[in-house]
Amino acid sequence: MATDYHHGVRVQEINEGSRPLRATSTAIIGMVCTADDADAAAFPLNVPVYINNPTTAAGKAGTKGTLARTLEAIGAQTKPEIVVVRVAQGQDAATTTTNVIGGANAAGQYTGLKALLAAESRLGIKPRILGAPGLDTLPVTTELVSIAQRLRGMAYANAYNCTTKEDAVAYRAGFAARELMLIHPDFVNWNTATKADDVIASAAIALGLRAKIDAETGWHKTISNVAVNGATGISRDVFFDLQDPTSDAGYLNEHDITTLVRRDGFRFWGSRTCSDDPLFAFESSTRTAQILGDTMANGMAWASDKPLHPSLVRDILESINHEFRTLRNAGLIIDGNAWFDASANSQVDLAAGKLALDFDYTPVPPLENLMLRQRITDRYLADFSSRITA
Repeated sequence: MATDYHHGVRVQEINEGSRPLRATSTAIIGMVCTADDADAAAFPLNVPVYINNPTTAAGKAGTKGTLARTLEAIGAQTKPEIVVVRVAQGQDAATTTTNVIGGANAAGQYTGLKALLAAESRLGIKPRILGAPGLDTLPVTTELVSIAQRLRGMAYANAYNCTTKEDAVAYRAGFAARELMLIHPDFVNWNTATKADDVIASAAIALGLRAKIDAETGWHKTISNVAVNGATGISRDVFFDLQDPTSDAGYLNEHDITTLVRRDGFRFWGSRTCSDDPLFAFESSTRTAQILGDTMANGMAWASDKPLHPSLVRDILESINHEFRTLRNAGLIIDGNAWFDASANSQVDLAAGKLALDFDYTPVPPLENLMLRQRITDRYLADFSSRITA
């Protein structure tokens, strides 16, 4: 209420009510590759570079290292937004691994995988589908998990240098992160540089397929059982039988490793992460948690520093619950709800400008284990004679 004298009419804007929340962008790939003969202007070393057409960008990626092949694999699936960090190929494997892991140089610039952390400040986008195809040694994958956790993204990596399914299972035992999906073995496709069939890192195809599914279906769908483009074979034999849990594919899936199968084309088979928490066993559960957390947090920026009236709390709750209804109706979650818990908000906390709101949700689980119960019966013979005369 104005206290100064005025003879007339004034209009005071009161901007209350719920606000729509902007969905978090999920189909953005972040990857680290090598390519010593790439166009240095297009792909400067250790600098996050934005790409929105991987097929075109591959023309400047040279033929050495992993960059060109990875871009081709992604481009065969879709045309997503990509953040590329090119690192130098080392004189030996240890040096290359060190370059991929990266750090900070004397100027304070992040290098290697850590350069993905600078993508948002440099390019205005945050990569959430992460990988270093063909370079994902154990130390690299360990660092990749750390980067995925900081970016609230999902990392896709091969069970590196594993030749048997038993090797892959032993390798997987070294991880306990919900942000990681391990894959074994690799795909095979035609290498235009060598003019011959060649192994292509399955993690490269996984990056492209994940972005495609996000854009066309939604982040609630796992990469399992979706046909991939560009593959002509699998690098190692994988016995797969849809009804046999003791198959190679079943064995790998049981131990939280996604594998590759040929069934109406080539596909990833498996939906599980390396989580040590059963609540986040599925890729879709992890990504739902990440995306909801970011969507709700970023969508509440408008409420920060506003007067803490009960009406503000109502507006926040309605904004969140409206988003839950939108996600539920789109099939992205089963349901969710936000509420105010008086016991969690004391007078002292409220007076200090602190507000705690709760929300819960149920992610959409994949149908992993379908049981069809078959019975033999003679009851359909009861009207046998009537069927003859009908």
